[in-house]
Amino acid sequence: MDMSHNTIYKICDKSLWAEAEKAGVFTGAEIDLADGFIHFSTRNQTASTLEKHFSGRTDLLLIAIDAAAMGDAIVFEEARGGMLFPHLYQPLHLNFVRWVKPIEQDKNGKHILPELDAE
Repeated sequence: MDMSHNTIYKICDKSLWAEAEKAGVFTGAEIDLADGFIHFSTRNQTASTLEKHFSGRTDLLLIAIDAAAMGDAIVFEEARGGMLFPHLYQPLHLNFVRWVKPIEQDKNGKHILPELDAE
């Protein structure tokens, strides 16, 4: 499995992330809670995840997570199109967050990803 990803990403509603910041831990969005793990994307998967699952949504944040520091807690599993996606089967403690940036939209409502970390 490809464990060379130092940074992984979570797309999240601003209000949900604000709750996580107050609690000091992120337990997941509705889909994460339903699936039993927190969904993340690698650098190369983030744009397609945003387009597929968040099209038309506003007030989104992109959260960069220090996957290298999390070690074996991050599990890469086959998902969409046979690609390996990073999953976390426990709450995300915010000390693993590298940064949080807003996902802007252009005049046509298309999402504009902030600059992602180099792998």
